[in-house]
Amino acid sequence: MNHYPLWKYLLILLVVLGAALYALPNLYPNVPAVQISHESGELSDTTLDVVKEALNKKGVEIRGEEQQDGRILLRFADTGKQLQASEITKDALDGQHIVALNLAPATPNWLRALGASPMNLGLDLRGGVHFLLQVDMEAAKAKAINNYVSSFRTSLREAKQKRFSVSQNKDQVSIKFRDADSKIAGLEALRKEYANELIFSESSEGGNFFVTAKISEDSAKEIQILAIQQNIQTLRNRVNELGVAEPLIQQQGAERIVVQLPGVQDTAQAKEILGATATVEFRMVDEQNDPFAAAETGRVPVGSVLYYERDSKNPILLKRNVMLTGDRIVNANSGFDENGSPAAIITLDSQGASRFAKVTGENIKKLMAVVFIDNKTITVEKDGEKIRKSIRSEEVINVARIQEQLSKRFQIEGLDSTHEALKLSLLLRAGALAAPVEIVEERTVGPSLGKQNIELGKKSILIGLVLVMIFMLLYYKAFGFAANIALAANLVLIIGIMSLIPGATLTLPGIAGIVLTVGMAVDANVLIFERIREELRNGNSPQASIHSGYAKALSTIADANITTLIAAVVLFIFGTGPIKGFAVTLSIGIVCSMFTAIMGTRALVNLYYGNKKTPSLAI
Repeated sequence: MNHYPLWKYLLILLVVLGAALYALPNLYPNVPAVQISHESGELSDTTLDVVKEALNKKGVEIRGEEQQDGRILLRFADTGKQLQASEITKDALDGQHIVALNLAPATPNWLRALGASPMNLGLDLRGGVHFLLQVDMEAAKAKAINNYVSSFRTSLREAKQKRFSVSQNKDQVSIKFRDADSKIAGLEALRKEYANELIFSESSEGGNFFVTAKISEDSAKEIQILAIQQNIQTLRNRVNELGVAEPLIQQQGAERIVVQLPGVQDTAQAKEILGATATVEFRMVDEQNDPFAAAETGRVPVGSVLYYERDSKNPILLKRNVMLTGDRIVNANSGFDENGSPAAIITLDSQGASRFAKVTGENIKKLMAVVFIDNKTITVEKDGEKIRKSIRSEEVINVARIQEQLSKRFQIEGLDSTHEALKLSLLLRAGALAAPVEIVEERTVGPSLGKQNIELGKKSILIGLVLVMIFMLLYYKAFGFAANIALAANLVLIIGIMSLIPGATLTLPGIAGIVLTVGMAVDANVLIFERIREELRNGNSPQASIHSGYAKALSTIADANITTLIAAVVLFIFGTGPIKGFAVTLSIGIVCSMFTAIMGTRALVNLYYGNKKTPSLAI
């Protein structure tokens, strides 16, 4: 009675030692670091040597170096050396290298070889920047309406309709027909294709017949959902380009996105990249009409759009139909053209390459223009109220004659500087935002404040742990000592598991969950020990009391912990940010406490009292 087989002892020992191994990296503090990567994703073999030579000349000592996954990580003694090293590195390398400030773990190589790494720390513990972004949903709807304008033209032409014109009026598309038969045939073609997305209405005025299309309520909701999802994905891509470790990017409410960048110290660069909505369009030039006449009279030929060139501000007429948009770009790098001017080297996906090859092949010796589009949202005050206003700027950055058929890879010329080429390349690689965003809240947490939060968190856990241990030891004696060992093992298990989970991030609410778990972890032992005391009072033998105490308390312990676990899971599903962090640590703590309280203490009690004739129990 009260004896575990050897394999159970070995299993418990293996679990605890494994958790201790993966919890060990958390004892090594993060140190200031400079991260170097290349916009192409591949670093030259000489990059590290160039940087080290530049730093040595300036007397900046490197405390550690690491090169893997297409990046170089250099560690320094303090933030002063880190900032100095960052400036020296930027000067030593060309504009195609991305130099980012970061905090890097000082985990020994032998632990990293085992895949052990410290827990990801949230913004409140590590320091960094917090942005709350407002997504302009009206701009998302306007963009969707604008897409329908060109789609309608294509659909009506395919339906053999010739006498019509399509225009956008705020939140709806209007199609004008010259006769009733054309309107009926055109409406039938449009309804067949867009019935599930749009609501159509008919009207007539002055001998003309009109069809108006509005986005349905269900489609509007879907546009909002897709805009948020695409923006989140695009922001993730951009943050990856910045070289930020463990970023947090998630939806908050129906129209907002939270972005937290732990360890980031260059907030200006982060704001510039996150809020940018630049993309490009490729259009054929209208060479048949005079752009200066169109600019003076305001009469733009049908099928064309009036733009202005960036350098000269001269007017230029472009075809309304877009050949290619930035959505088809899968990679972009900055470089130089044959004249040594800044350029962006573009690579298209298969569908984009096929379409681009077809269109350019049909228009050899004709002019093609690249339109740079930038959307910004600003807050202005009107009648004492702050309102958000979208500003869209479009300018032609390049006009070139197509000399041959273009396909998957080509370059955009006419950029102002290498900085613009680098920025445009980054944005095109990451993708365009589905709708403009505005930073409505910005908070910066300094590394010193994060360090203070960590110290306070550690202190709260240790004080809670010590007080609980003293109580258990005084009240339950030897059995309390077993419970204390299990409690310490429980804490090690929580930290080890948190370190193993790839996406888990420890925040201040997470520390609160651990502190709560420390108090709750002994609940199971209290139930078991009180049951053993009751059995002893009823005159049962010590061995029978131990066996009965663990057996009879099991169902109560399971019920209490499972109900708490359900509550924690609900918090995780419906909560956001800090609440999720609390729910994660609480859930892990509950599972670990059941393991240590039931199996752990039982193993220790069995090891000491099992198969022994003892007259009494120290409980």
